[in-house]
This record gives sequence, structure tokens and C-alpha cells, in this order.
Amino acid sequence: MLALVLMLSVPGSWGQAPNPPQVSAGDLVRETVAREVAAANATDIKHMFRSLRQTAKGTQTHLYVETNDAMAGMLIAINGQPLSPQQEQAEKDHLAWLMNNPDQLRKKNAREKEDTDRSLRIVKALPYAFHYEYAGTENSDQYLGKIGDELVRLKFTPNPSYSPPTHVEQVLQGMQGYLLIDMDARRLARIDGNLFRDVSFGWGILGHLDRGGHFEVQQADVGDGAWEITKMNLRITGKILVFKSISMISDESFSDFRRVPSNLSFAGGADLLETECDKSARNIPAPQPPEAKTPR
Repeated sequence: MLALVLMLSVPGSWGQAPNPPQVSAGDLVRETVAREVAAANATDIKHMFRSLRQTAKGTQTHLYVETNDAMAGMLIAINGQPLSPQQEQAEKDHLAWLMNNPDQLRKKNAREKEDTDRSLRIVKALPYAFHYEYAGTENSDQYLGKIGDELVRLKFTPNPSYSPPTHVEQVLQGMQGYLLIDMDARRLARIDGNLFRDVSFGWGILGHLDRGGHFEVQQADVGDGAWEITKMNLRITGKILVFKSISMISDESFSDFRRVPSNLSFAGGADLLETECDKSARNIPAPQPPEAKTPR
């Protein structure tokens, strides 16, 4: 997720409810963040799932499976078309290469942990980096929150007294947007925000992100009380070390979550992927991105 790496809010209404919830908006965010951190530290539930990623170059469909060693993944379609036998073999060869190179697998695992740590830094900072106010409700669905639960919308704006502890959290000083929180589960259903100004890192020496950037990350209960990311949209541009341009522009949706053994090794995950790839080689359903929700 810096890969988590929030759209200006639209005023909402409370429908049948005359007043916002009794808990303060700030306290609700703190309770929710505590649940998110606890869930991130619980790794006993693992899934296999599909991803559909769209960029300016087209779409790619991947299969992924969470394992104890690292995330195992295979590209299975490009622009909705199955891979050629040569492309499919290259994907399997890459998995085999990782299995036969423990150092590379450890490096992959370390990179993923660094990404998770950056994401958690952002999440942990949410109660302190912003001021919140209630702004209505939305309906949950298959890809957003838990079906049947009420989602509360909170508008957020920067807290001027917040001092980021590291450059990772600096991006929050230039953001405003909204959160959706599942009231029953106390989980983040969506975080959606805009960069309303340029954000510099390391006094501009390390780089900056451009004003107008946008990101959206969405979660849902995918079964057994387990929550996973179902949608991620990025529109981020800027520069690193002054001269190197960065551009993260993509739409990605995640679906078809299936539980796998909690003690799954990377080799076991690779076997599951290859079996699934062989089964669906000629019948690849492209996951449909979740529909945008309209606040009520």
C-alpha cells in the first residue's frame, strides 16, 4: 500500500438517522485503526485471489496466493487473452527460480514487509494527522465493507499541529478526503483522498509528489471475518531525488478470494497457482472492478 499510498468529500445525509453516532469521529477513527493494526499483525488467515490491473498499456490478470514465505503470483492473461504457451512457461519458470534461490525469496519477503510497514505507518498516523467530521453514510456491498453493515463517512482535513515522525508520513500533510468505516466491524472500508498541494520529502532533496494526485483503497469482508483489499486506484506523479520522474497511474481490483492453508509454503503456493492456471487456461473470467458508490 506506500503502495497505500485520499477525493474531496461530498456532503452526505443521515437518511433515517437524525444524528451522527454517539462516539466522536476522532474516537471512531482511533478504534478502527486499532482493529486494522491488530488484523495486519494476524497472519493465520491466507487467501488465493485474482487481480485485474488496468494501466495506459492495457490490462493484466494475475493469480496470487499468500504464503508464509512471500506472496506467490502468476500472470495469466493480457488484455483478457490467455498467455501463449511460451509466456505461461516463463511465469512457471520464474516461480521455480524463486523456489530454488532462497536468498532471492528472502529479499522478496523483505521488500513485501517493508511495503507493509510503510502502509501501517500511514494507517497508524490517521488519528493524529487529520481532523475528522461525520459526513453521512453509504451502503456496503460485496466489494465494500461487510454486506448488511452501515458504513459511516468521515471527512478529513490536515491537522496543522501534526508533526510527521518520518518522511513516509509527510504525504499526509498535503491530503484531504474521506474515510468509510464499517460501524459494526470497526474496519476501514475505504480511504479516498487528494493531494491539495505539492508534498516534498527531505526538504525537497529526496523528492516530491505533485498537487492533484489521488488515491483510493477499498476493503471488504471476504468471508470468515477476514478483510482484504478489493480495489486500489492510484493517480500519483512527482519526482524522486529531484531528477527522476515517478508516475503511478493504475486501477486494480481484487476478487475471487479463496481460503488456503495457514501454514502454506511458497512451494505449496506455487503448486496451487500452477494447478489453478492449468484449470483456467482457456476460461479466464476477467474480474469486474467494483462499481463506484454514491453516498446517500
